Amino acid sequence: MHRYKDFKFWKVSRSFCRDIYLLTSKFPEDEKYGLVSQLRRASVSIPSNIAEGCSRTSNKDFSRFLVIALGSCYEVETQLLLSYDLGFISSNDLEEHTETLISIVKMMSKFNSKLV
Repeated sequence: MHRYKDFKFWKVSRSFCRDIYLLTSKFPEDEKYGLVSQLRRASVSIPSNIAEGCSRTSNKDFSRFLVIALGSCYEVETQLLLSYDLGFISSNDLEEHTETLISIVKMMSKFNSKLV
């Protein structure tokens, strides 16, 4: 088993999740059950799957949860692009959050490649 709190990619993804909550708090009220809900759910999924994977006894199981977390990263990226297209976020917000996602993806992918 691994200690998820020691992983930089878990720490960054946890902070990223908080940032998504703050960002989506400014979305239109009628998006509460649309993009707001989707972005929040997917961003929570990233650190949650990392943590859950750490509880697994095999590296193969842990790797599977990291792949799920990576999928959530790409889901969030798509939802951020849609949010930008709809005028809910600025190009600066899109760029900043996309850069963070890319950083998380790179760290997780590198770690995962050494895991299995």
